[in-house]
Amino acid sequence: MSEERLAHLTEWARKRPNSIEFWEVFLMTERVVCCFAGESFSSALLRADMGGRAREELVDLAPEDLLAHNERNVRIPLADLESITLVRGTLFRRARLTLAWDGGELALYNTKAGDSQESLLESLAEDPRIGISIEITDPSSILNRS
Repeated sequence: MSEERLAHLTEWARKRPNSIEFWEVFLMTERVVCCFAGESFSSALLRADMGGRAREELVDLAPEDLLAHNERNVRIPLADLESITLVRGTLFRRARLTLAWDGGELALYNTKAGDSQESLLESLAEDPRIGISIEITDPSSILNRS
């Protein structure tokens, strides 16, 4: 049986000291693949939005080809994935998506053009094939935790 794509979480980014990395997240029946879609550097000479074209290429790839698309891509077996947390965005802060697994964590922020895909995550939380914790919270609930 071939692996089935369950969800594509799009338009996510990670701020690095000298750049912004663009990421796409594909949730499948056996694993999650976080795909590096490009980078925009802080230097005016190197600035470019590399995310758009790569995102279009990734949409059409078969699940088994996603990991090979870039050496920075991250594969997380679904059995190792502990949680997916979405912290809703506000007027001043972008939504944050955090994937936590045995041995690591990846925190991504919504891009300017992105949608937090809250309804997609809500439907995934009810999908019996996933079997992990998917939490959607408000930024204020994180501040109130003790």
